[in-house]
Amino acid sequence: MAKIYKAALIIIGNEILSGRTQDQNLKYFASKMVESGIEVTEVRIVPDVEEVIVEAVRDLKDKVDYLFTTGGIGPTHDDITSMSVAKALDVPLVKNSQAYQMLEEHYGKNRFTPARQKMAKTPQGAKLIPNPVSVAPGFISKNVYVMAGVPEVMRAMVDYIVRTLKGGDVVLSKTIPCRFPESIIAYDLANIQDKFQEVSIGSYPHFSDGAFGVSIVLRSSNEQMLIRASMEVDLMVSSFESAAINDSSLEFATYDADKLV
Repeated sequence: MAKIYKAALIIIGNEILSGRTQDQNLKYFASKMVESGIEVTEVRIVPDVEEVIVEAVRDLKDKVDYLFTTGGIGPTHDDITSMSVAKALDVPLVKNSQAYQMLEEHYGKNRFTPARQKMAKTPQGAKLIPNPVSVAPGFISKNVYVMAGVPEVMRAMVDYIVRTLKGGDVVLSKTIPCRFPESIIAYDLANIQDKFQEVSIGSYPHFSDGAFGVSIVLRSSNEQMLIRASMEVDLMVSSFESAAINDSSLEFATYDADKLV
């Protein structure tokens, strides 16, 4: 069987946890991983607290092929990601001469303050991740990829990184709309899932245009299995729609939300 490549993401920042700032990076990151044939298995949001960041990195780095972090690599006192990652990997935090020269040229010697010089420190042996937006680089240390939290910068870094990663087969997906509550389709949907173990099947309730419904999402790197499973789900939904014409108990999900569980 082909290897399944896995990734995890640690989102770092008190501002995310407080609700003051809404994370805008996860969706872009996850979509790029999927396009590269890499499965995102876990995402954590942690505060700007050294021991918490260290614990998260140590816990996740050996569970995945690629561990990513966003946030906390700027010049202020609460930007502690670089030192925390170095500690988690048991590597000294040192001045990266390449980053130092790059930043000094950008700011000029007179404006290259100690706070800005902090952004030139990386774990020993780290490779830099280019930042075409604001110069200050991210870095790669072992299998940990440390990126900026600013969305425009993070996206530029992800675009660079994905070209260097090895991934597996791209995961394909198919979405099938359903107008019945999950409680009605649950049994039959579970049977289809049991039949197609290579296909991940999820059901996601939603409300739009004054009506409740369910989106049934099928995902698999095996295209033929995905097609076969999708056909069975389509047939299941069609059978319920046909039955609803003659059975009032199978009314479409356009009623009270309490009846959708």
